[in-house]
Amino acid sequence: MGNAIRALVALIPADRCQKFVAGELQEMPLDRTVDLSGCQLRRFPLHVCAFTELVKLYLSDNHLHSLPPELGRLQNLQILALDFNHFQALPRVVCTLNQLCILYLGNNKLRDLPWELSLLQNLRTLWIEANRLPRLPEVVCELRLLRTLHAGSNALRGLPGQLQRLSELRTIWLSGNLLSDFPPVLLHMPSLEVIDVDRNHIQHFPSLAHLSGLKLVIYDHNPCRNAPKVAKGVRRVGRWAEETPEPNPRKARRYALAQEESQEPQTPALPPPLLPPGS
Repeated sequence: MGNAIRALVALIPADRCQKFVAGELQEMPLDRTVDLSGCQLRRFPLHVCAFTELVKLYLSDNHLHSLPPELGRLQNLQILALDFNHFQALPRVVCTLNQLCILYLGNNKLRDLPWELSLLQNLRTLWIEANRLPRLPEVVCELRLLRTLHAGSNALRGLPGQLQRLSELRTIWLSGNLLSDFPPVLLHMPSLEVIDVDRNHIQHFPSLAHLSGLKLVIYDHNPCRNAPKVAKGVRRVGRWAEETPEPNPRKARRYALAQEESQEPQTPALPPPLLPPGS
């Protein structure tokens, strides 16, 4: 699963921006996007912090374990990709980037998230997949506009009841954790559209028929003795699912990723240049 997600994330900016070698960057790109993924970086190139109008910054697949405080100058950032690095803790400077809408933190070594993450009140999508989280950090429950949460491939055994506060949450991906029971809090979140609990240890599923917003539930690779009951029209992926063709779990995740990127905020237009007096 990790390799599949890695391949997907690597493709995110491919058709939208030019990929740079750190030393090539002399001025801010016209599309306000910098892609330094896969550049074997061990330190963040400080001169990037001069591009204060930057909107998208991809630092995936490097060797980063820290970020400089100067990153806080990038107050227009809306997308930040830090996945496939060596972060053991989220640098606090990330929590000062108030305009962030999408934050990729997957495939690092995180065991928790700082409370300051709650300052990112514009965050819509959070990827924390494939870290070392023994529990879902409660600060996630403070991200009131969050719509998509990827928390698969950790060591989660349950979810906090406070998750119910996230009334905007539409998709939650929990594949590859240690859930022995279906998280009760999800039964009280009728706005959820996609629930993925693939590859856990769930033996019994409660009825999900009352979740009026549900469109897809992935429950494959669990030692369950029953399929979750769902309302008419809801797709299921797992044992005893309907005989109608069901989407492959990886294809479902790929579809969700494409949807997130297509709904990302539009890059604001650059202000017109100032003309000298008398022009």
